[in-house]
Amino acid sequence: MEPFTTFTAVAAPLMRDNVDTDAIIPSREIRQVSKSGLADGLFAGWRYLSIGERDPDPDFMLNDPALKNARILVAGENFGCGSSREHAVWALAEYGFRTIIAPSFNPIFRKNCLANGVLPVVLAASIIDPIARGLAAAPGSLLTVNLEEQILQDEVGGRWTFEIESEEKRALLSGLDPIALTLTLSDTIAAFRDLDERERSWAYSTLSR
Repeated sequence: MEPFTTFTAVAAPLMRDNVDTDAIIPSREIRQVSKSGLADGLFAGWRYLSIGERDPDPDFMLNDPALKNARILVAGENFGCGSSREHAVWALAEYGFRTIIAPSFNPIFRKNCLANGVLPVVLAASIIDPIARGLAAAPGSLLTVNLEEQILQDEVGGRWTFEIESEEKRALLSGLDPIALTLTLSDTIAAFRDLDERERSWAYSTLSR
């Protein structure tokens, strides 16, 4: 994963509640088990007037030229609900989204975000709604995400703090997925195993056969 640093990017508002994983990436868009080749199918049911011809729907926010380079998504309640398919996060990440801001997330979707270098930020709806209205009124507006200090800022002085568990934060800042993060403790794990084997040799006798 790419390490997550402080960044400023165009933010796109998608203020719909209960956006499920099939809306994020319809099953018809999933042709292989791969993290690549999914961005074109992101929000395909809303993004295109004609699925076959890929005619853009001018009313969908990602088709606004001002939001072409959006890297932050501002969303409604219960974002990422539905199935547990990880393809939904893969599609968002491949498109370029590094942060999703919402009042709440499906727990599995949130976990998948963290495992793929996408920061899920939870803020109260009373905070998100005016942010989204400002973004809709001025397409192309920027937000700044500072993960180290856990701060979100807009261009007009708005500043909000968000919560994230320390281990989740460490993984994103370092760019390490759960397996790579565990491997950073390999010396500690090996030392524990050596000590445990000396104290409980019977538990390891079958492993050496």
